[in-house]
Amino acid sequence: MSETKAAIGATTGSRLGDEIVSRINQLGAISETAAHLARIFLSPEHRTAADLLMSWMKDAGMAAHLDAIGNVCGRYDGERPGLPCLMLGSHYDTVRDAGKWDGPLGVITAIACVADLNRRGVRLPFAIEIVGFADEEGVRFASTLLGSRAVAGTFDESVLNARDANGLTLREAMAQFGLDPEHIGAAARTRRELHAYVELHIEQGPVLEQQNLPVGVVTAIAGATRLAANLTGMAGHAGTVPMAMRRDALAGAAECIAAVEEFCKADSAGLVGTVGAITALPGATNVIPGKVSFTLDIRAPTDAHRKLAVADIVRRIEAIAKRRELSLQIDVTHENRTVPCAPWLKAQVAEAVAAEGYGVFELPSGAGHDGMAMIDIADVAMLFVRCRGGISHNPAEHVEPADADSGARVLLRLIENFRPREAGGTA
Repeated sequence: MSETKAAIGATTGSRLGDEIVSRINQLGAISETAAHLARIFLSPEHRTAADLLMSWMKDAGMAAHLDAIGNVCGRYDGERPGLPCLMLGSHYDTVRDAGKWDGPLGVITAIACVADLNRRGVRLPFAIEIVGFADEEGVRFASTLLGSRAVAGTFDESVLNARDANGLTLREAMAQFGLDPEHIGAAARTRRELHAYVELHIEQGPVLEQQNLPVGVVTAIAGATRLAANLTGMAGHAGTVPMAMRRDALAGAAECIAAVEEFCKADSAGLVGTVGAITALPGATNVIPGKVSFTLDIRAPTDAHRKLAVADIVRRIEAIAKRRELSLQIDVTHENRTVPCAPWLKAQVAEAVAAEGYGVFELPSGAGHDGMAMIDIADVAMLFVRCRGGISHNPAEHVEPADADSGARVLLRLIENFRPREAGGTA
């Protein structure tokens, strides 16, 4: 970038940050209730948010439309029509009782950057496309990444028969929304249409705050294995069965859970393990629990590391169950591969971070993102923005305006200096 271009980019930064925060607040006001933020796939709030995002895209000089799955798509042509694009994006659906920043920050920041290019009359030797993915969280139909899987051409049509809490199938919900479930394939893009996919997102963790840095370069999106464990012992009267004779499923589960925590804490390479739900039956104060089910979520920066860890954890749980004379059933319920950020693209993100005057700090993403689907049609990279306290999926989720500004300036610099990967080059 020339000195003049760099100076222009620097002077637009505060304007970008102010615009982003204002729009985050506007989008955050679109919720199914005023008491808590919830913007769920194919809901009336989804439609309202989509219309607002499309209006911002059009104001930024983009052509915008809603695709076959409900993603909001905008295109800013390059120096001539029809060029492959640098795709930017994130999601605009939320969990229930959500924060305002998770997902929308990436979409709104990308729109602000394109608007800045448009104000200055800048056209690049590639197009820019922005996608606000309609369903990343998977709240309504218990299947994540529906929006990005449709774009990547990997949408599983069996999910169309999944039902929400009210018994409505995805197929029926799409029809009510005005979308044709038989034409989801129309949302799919091909590898030749994209140079790369880049996502800006809040970190959802405390590492950047600990490092006193506003932004970070993501190395990989960690893969995840989820398991359901069921321990069966013998229910009995709390007052009459001696301690030494008990087959207490809940006490066994407690030992298993502690073993998972101990194992993961001893790992120094980024392994994390979480027991997020547990149910004890029959669930009475004066009855020894005879059956307990609990979930396990195991994540690591590499697939090999995660798979070895899962095998080791399962062996430990099996040993505990055998020693306590409990029967065990443990099943894998979900598995996502690790998605590495492409070195050539990650290097350009790092260059933009350094050029804005920040230290280049690399870190993995323990949370899943749309890039996990997009890697099937494009090399991916991510830029993290610091969030206060590392809090996410919570109303207390917050990004300081100055950090939103920093993320925008880094993304704008990346866009203006983006160099597509040469054919035949290494990833």
